[in-house]
Amino acid sequence: MCDTERAASLLLERSQTGQQGDRLPEDCRPQTPHQALAIQLAQLRQAGSRIGGWKCGLPAGGNLVFAPIMASRIYREGYAKVTSRNGQARIEPEVAYILGKALPVRDIPYRNDEIDAAIVEVRLALELVDSRYQASAGLPFAELLADQLFNDGMVLGPEAATCDPNRITQLTLTINGSASTRPARHPDGNPRLPLYWLVGFLLENGIGLEAGQAVITGSWAGVITTPASTTLGVALGELGELTVLTQPR
Repeated sequence: MCDTERAASLLLERSQTGQQGDRLPEDCRPQTPHQALAIQLAQLRQAGSRIGGWKCGLPAGGNLVFAPIMASRIYREGYAKVTSRNGQARIEPEVAYILGKALPVRDIPYRNDEIDAAIVEVRLALELVDSRYQASAGLPFAELLADQLFNDGMVLGPEAATCDPNRITQLTLTINGSASTRPARHPDGNPRLPLYWLVGFLLENGIGLEAGQAVITGSWAGVITTPASTTLGVALGELGELTVLTQPR
């Protein structure tokens, strides 16, 4: 048995206070992705927050990659609160697909072209990264999944006219006016593939997506460590540049 509500309460408290903790008590540890999903959703319910978006990736090594993102943790370009660990924060540069219309639960799967038609905007985004565990390395994947799979929020940047992965090869990172570059590529090749998978997975679990939700589908340059208090610029190919002032929450 997995005590869903207690597990959610413990993880939510850590998220709200910024305090990391030990592995969940044995009776709170999820054993399956579906138990982890229940803990994820219970955290949002206990926090009184609606789902503002999702993170996802194609299943890898038998692990399902998904997590809802609290609407209260989604920031627009310009300012964001981050979790500071020794004066530093972690981010992942991503692409966010903004839904212009809902994809509600129905009896038949959605075709890819139906999902494409629901997308109203493509935006440059940052995933804010943190763990509620003091030592996450080596934990069973289901327990990481219950903790929103390292998600700590999202920053939405400027709208892009298109997102051709073959034309995005470099990321420029500017921290307090100092710029550096690094290679950039999407881990799944096509950044829409995880979105298609997520819609199908959620549908199988009786969950639809709502208009206005933002879906991020994987980092183009891994995890990047930055000062927690900084002016940060991220330019990703033709997507343009996202500029944000980050401060510890």
